[in-house]
Amino acid sequence: MKVCAIGTGYVGLVTGVCLAHIGHEVLCVDNNPAKIQMMQAGKSPIHEPGLAEMMQVAIDAGKLQFTTDLAAGVKHGEILFIAVGTPPLPDGSSDTQYVEAVARGIGQHLNGGYKVIVNKSTVPIGSGDWVRMLVLDGVKERAPQPVLVGAGGVAVSRSEPRFDVVSNPEFLREGSAIYDTLNPDRIVLGGNSSQRAIDLMLELYAPIIERKYANADAYRPPVNVLVTDLGSAEMIKYAANAFLATKISFINEIANICERVGADVTQVSKGIGLDSRIGNKFLNAGIGWGGSCFPKDLAALIHTGADYGYEAQLLKATVSVNQRQRALVVEKLQQYLKILKGKTIGLLGLTFKPDTDDLRDAPALDLIGMLGKLGAKVKAYDPIICDQSNLLPPHPGLGNVGMCENPEQLATGCDAIILMTEWQQFQDLNYSELAELMRVPLIIDCRNFLSPQAISDAGLKWVGMGVPSL
Repeated sequence: MKVCAIGTGYVGLVTGVCLAHIGHEVLCVDNNPAKIQMMQAGKSPIHEPGLAEMMQVAIDAGKLQFTTDLAAGVKHGEILFIAVGTPPLPDGSSDTQYVEAVARGIGQHLNGGYKVIVNKSTVPIGSGDWVRMLVLDGVKERAPQPVLVGAGGVAVSRSEPRFDVVSNPEFLREGSAIYDTLNPDRIVLGGNSSQRAIDLMLELYAPIIERKYANADAYRPPVNVLVTDLGSAEMIKYAANAFLATKISFINEIANICERVGADVTQVSKGIGLDSRIGNKFLNAGIGWGGSCFPKDLAALIHTGADYGYEAQLLKATVSVNQRQRALVVEKLQQYLKILKGKTIGLLGLTFKPDTDDLRDAPALDLIGMLGKLGAKVKAYDPIICDQSNLLPPHPGLGNVGMCENPEQLATGCDAIILMTEWQQFQDLNYSELAELMRVPLIIDCRNFLSPQAISDAGLKWVGMGVPSL
């Protein structure tokens, strides 16, 4: 099938590459010429394990192309994915200006065959009908079309553009986005009226649903497909992220109580996770969630509730508990170092999770701001961010941070190290050597990622979250 993905951010690019991998002809559209040129050369603008390699294979096979020409994308695609950003506004609502611009642009270029327009962006509930309206507005804004003249000089009217709008929310985890796209727990398709649109989407995803693409796990059962109305599909995305964020805030609340009563939250998590009604995922206590999805989606859902006269108290508490976790880390520093003014604090990891270069709403940025206000000097080492620091413009939140080339440089002269991101390579560091380089051999493990006994044996004071310290 011929597919157009409009927007080559995290969702759009991964979706386009994976659809090309399973055999479709994909044209990705973006309005950033430098980015398009980079991708045409087979280079990925984001760090995602395996993406650049898969992208190059698809390009070489003639299945994947990139362009800045929206008209060419609309002409190419039977199915048009809208995958542009919807960042949060100050009041918590979603900024949908990019979705609006794309929807109008699609309408301005529609001409001829039937199209399925797919909302892949996370959009407020009700956006499916809004996108349909915008596409029709774009159709009206087109330049007048020449009248076709048939036999005998009789005018022949052009057929109106035919299209349907479908909601197809994404459930990707950064760091494992390719696996999640090709091996989803479920595929959600929201469409109010057109079985034709749903049938085309089922045809598009058939290799994934039936696990008949290259390197598929043929021993797993077919993927669950849920067909709903538009509004329900849009709500599923928000509800899923809100539940996962709430689960993390819940275990952090339990961790804070564990510290006060002498219990170990890692054992508590294991115990409650064995209950099949609860499950063991998203029960790791720590500094809390970050990234681009959870903060934005909770804010949007809370805002939607307020628009309709409902105060989402549980969701507000989820956000509040998460924000408090950052302050608890500073309190732990103050407990052991007392006055932080003039102290040097090293951050081991900056991204909000491993295997990504994403700093959006990373807990490290909040901590940097808090430590700066208290007069502490902050250093940082991250295997991805520091490696790219000479290539990318610095993040505004890292302006006063000393970026280190390796963990040894980070440890030198530090009064404490805070493990912020659970990069796998941090398990294998020589902590005995780091302890000797530090002014005060103290490590606060915000992810309960390291072995407390191993760190203690290396000569460091280990402090975790919701567990006894060593």
